Amino acid sequence: MNSTARDHWVGFDLGGTKMLAVALNSADQPVGRARTKTRGAEGSAAGIKRIVGTIHEALQSANVDVSRLAGIGVGCPGPLDLDRGILLNAPNLGWKDVPLKQELENAFGCPAVIANDVDIGVYGEYRFGAARGAFCALGIFPGTGIGGGCVYRGEILRGKIGSCMEVGHMRVAPEGPRCGCGQRGCLEAVASRLAICGAAVQAVYRGEAPALAEACGTDLSNIRSKALARSVAAGDVAIERILRDAARTIGVGLASVVALLSPDCVVLGGGLVEAMPELFVDEVESAARDAVLPSFRDVFEVRAAELGDDAAVRGAAALARQHVEQITS
Repeated sequence: MNSTARDHWVGFDLGGTKMLAVALNSADQPVGRARTKTRGAEGSAAGIKRIVGTIHEALQSANVDVSRLAGIGVGCPGPLDLDRGILLNAPNLGWKDVPLKQELENAFGCPAVIANDVDIGVYGEYRFGAARGAFCALGIFPGTGIGGGCVYRGEILRGKIGSCMEVGHMRVAPEGPRCGCGQRGCLEAVASRLAICGAAVQAVYRGEAPALAEACGTDLSNIRSKALARSVAAGDVAIERILRDAARTIGVGLASVVALLSPDCVVLGGGLVEAMPELFVDEVESAARDAVLPSFRDVFEVRAAELGDDAAVRGAAALARQHVEQITS
């Protein structure tokens, strides 16, 4: 193979508070990476410049010349035009109508593809992690919201133009609290990390969570997933109850999706699950089995995600490779 063979791929995760780029070789193994913070105040032009720079850094850390880059995949937050590769709206970045696919193709001279960041994380788990070999893999990722994605027979399940599987906006409590989307009782309004932390603060105020009170006080921004896990380990029964109730609510929502898709593998991911995998897997699976039709109770298995932050970038790179192979075959 000559030195100019295009045999490397880059996966990029634009979601969350950090940008992560990972370079992968022809065997889909990570060989270089670079990370930078997301800056919501900067415009899209400056943001794209930093994306390009971060990709170059990942290639440099892998000692790979840009001429060997075969394709780029990007996991993006917000609504997308998947076919045209346009990021329609990313509120956390302040970007609208950004032709990200075209910008990256112009910058690197190779094909690029974009996808929803949760979809791409589920795809990463399907290709390389907890959902390997699944016929239908469903992913649910509780975080600030609750994201969902599905890989069906090797393809990301999507709509005609954009992504789907917005499991966080299934209504599980019609008269429940108001969700950020404006509706009442969405799954993420009652079972996301933000909802859990809000309930935890109330428990601290009531004197029911002394370990969490000592560690974090009542500042919501201090209460992260690991802090909740330490609180449970220290004996804060009220916090454990809040977490188990949230996990069981996710399980009830999962039961509705099982009735529609009959997934054989359900992957739970995100910081909460990483911090307390057994609690979430056990409660979600138990609640879902209790709520589904009897004929569906034994068709699925619930597993914790295996790849962490690498799920999205490895999935993005694999999707880019799949895309290039399809257009060149």
